[in-house]
Amino acid sequence: MNIFWTVFHFQIIMNFTKKQISIIISLLVFSLSYCQIAKTDSLRGEFTYLLKYKPNSLTKDYMLKEFFSLQITDTRAFFISDNQLKFDSAFTVQFNNRNSSLDLRSVPSTKFTFLIIHTVDNTQFYQLAGMTSLSYNTPIINTWKLIDETKIINSVACKKAEVRYKGRDWTAWYSTEIPFPYGPYKFSGLPGLIVKITDKTGDYDFELVKSLSNVNLKGKVISVNDSRYKNAKLVTQKELVQARENFRQNARKQMESMGTVFMDDDNGKSRLKESEKAGHNPIELED
Repeated sequence: MNIFWTVFHFQIIMNFTKKQISIIISLLVFSLSYCQIAKTDSLRGEFTYLLKYKPNSLTKDYMLKEFFSLQITDTRAFFISDNQLKFDSAFTVQFNNRNSSLDLRSVPSTKFTFLIIHTVDNTQFYQLAGMTSLSYNTPIINTWKLIDETKIINSVACKKAEVRYKGRDWTAWYSTEIPFPYGPYKFSGLPGLIVKITDKTGDYDFELVKSLSNVNLKGKVISVNDSRYKNAKLVTQKELVQARENFRQNARKQMESMGTVFMDDDNGKSRLKESEKAGHNPIELED
């Protein structure tokens, strides 16, 4: 029997400076269901990447870090934030403990709430908009330029490749010694696992920092709950972004209707939007 539940986590963070009041509203909606994991989801490879990125283009010295997991089966590869996996695990434990209330304040958060599933045919992007799981397809990158150059990265022999993707120029180092055509984020399609990939500006950098040996993989299955991708509604990328924005706006209105007071005004909202747009530095600069 499947158990289905939803958790609403609403967090308001206010940072006060002499010139402005910044209010960040994040709504985290988490939907999970228990299920039997299929035999096809047995792990053939599990890799950990460290992402170093600059979230604001106006503060180049400010850099954040986050770990991601790439879990590979016989037919596909799952890419997800480690913090998201920790949240899922903590939620499951607390939900099963009927004698305690849910308290996820100590669980690390992430701005990367998506799941990406690679196959040899395409790449699928999944993300929640409220209680609805949405997804869009993106084609495998086939515009890689293979470069006759080699390099040793963390004791792994790598070859070089370059590509322009979504407004950024990327340099990748992949290893044919690890025969998986996958990598971090939406990057795949090379004749070996991507060990490191960096955009030209240095704003985003993924690097492989850990992998499980074949001995430790024995008997392991993926740790991504299938409710994150099962029965997702297929949309376009623009529709997914708009659906999430609509949900955030509706959630705020519902909170206000229940008496929640937000410490801003029309001028404050305008200043916040302008400051966010001025320095916003997403991994994808183009649609």
